[in-house]
Amino acid sequence: MIRNGRGAAGGAEQPGPGGRRAVRVWCDGCYDMVHYGHSNQLRQARAMGDYLIVGVHTDEEIAKHKGPPVFTQEERYKMVQAIKWVDEVVPAAPYVTTLETLDKYNCDFCVHGNDITLTVDGRDTYEEVKQAGRYRECKRTQGVSTTDLVGRMLLVTKAHHSSQEMSSEYREYADSFGKCPGGRNPWTGVSQFLQTSQKIIQFASGKEPQPGETVIYVAGAFDLFHIGHVDFLEKVHRLADRPYIIAGLHFDQEVNRYKGKNYPIMNLHERTLSVLACRYVSEVVIGAPYAVTAELLSHFKVDLVCHGKTEIIPDGDGSDPYQEPKRRGIFRQIDSGSNLTTDLIVQRIITNRLEYEARNQKKEAKELAFLEAARRQAAQPLGERDGDF
Repeated sequence: MIRNGRGAAGGAEQPGPGGRRAVRVWCDGCYDMVHYGHSNQLRQARAMGDYLIVGVHTDEEIAKHKGPPVFTQEERYKMVQAIKWVDEVVPAAPYVTTLETLDKYNCDFCVHGNDITLTVDGRDTYEEVKQAGRYRECKRTQGVSTTDLVGRMLLVTKAHHSSQEMSSEYREYADSFGKCPGGRNPWTGVSQFLQTSQKIIQFASGKEPQPGETVIYVAGAFDLFHIGHVDFLEKVHRLADRPYIIAGLHFDQEVNRYKGKNYPIMNLHERTLSVLACRYVSEVVIGAPYAVTAELLSHFKVDLVCHGKTEIIPDGDGSDPYQEPKRRGIFRQIDSGSNLTTDLIVQRIITNRLEYEARNQKKEAKELAFLEAARRQAAQPLGERDGDF
């Protein structure tokens, strides 16, 4: 059980502590297949200031510099806005971050993770702001990347959420698809991400339901947390003047029972952080029971139980998991208006498999060239360096 933070709307800009001018922070990126690593970057960036503005690149810019994105720009804009640490989203942000952009939005500095981001011609996209001293770095979240998630979808294996060893096929594909420059490989049979109590505390606020709030319970896998989930949760959030939404996340084995194949793509701990980062969710139950029982409803003092328009799979004994809230008359099915599902995301990846493989090979080659040029530059005597690599 984890309680979450900020409300449904991005925070209006407030003065900084002591009445000083608010520190405005800029982040930018593709934010394709938004995951808890992106959310953690934005959390860290928001902690460096008082107001966070996030620029999101267009499909055209991403295709030019990296390859085809998985999600459309409109989907990516909405996903970023749903992250509770984001105060404002700037659509169609330039791929190269310049001082002009920071000044346009009155930002003091920009923040990026400690990984390399290059243009199509191999240049550091943050070179200008770094030279001007208006660049800050945050720690990259280990154990997750878009590359990693794509690979989990392409290989029909359960190694990423179970204790079984990686198959030889999984290991071979991991080596060819996911290896980073310098031999760091983000692939493991079980995700490298290690859940800690500190990480949970960082993502959750601990806010308890207050008198007058409507406690709404939703449950599911929430795998590859995506725009369909966001649209659903936003609709649920609008059902009450003062909603308090509790999201129950099923165990990996339970999700695999009713979805099959290699689902869930993300393990329970990863899904927990993904849902906690959403501004519409107040609390998360880790490993919630599949059936919404009388005990669960009483324990959380639930006023309303909601489910999307997707099929409700019977419990293991064939019973309806929502029979108790239906009996009490507190069950509602909500149409999110989105047809996006985890299955459709996987289909997008499979359809464009070769393009994504080529994209990641191209990215690796650019990073290797950049690192080699930087190494040669650093090895030159000081007077011979030209500052161009």
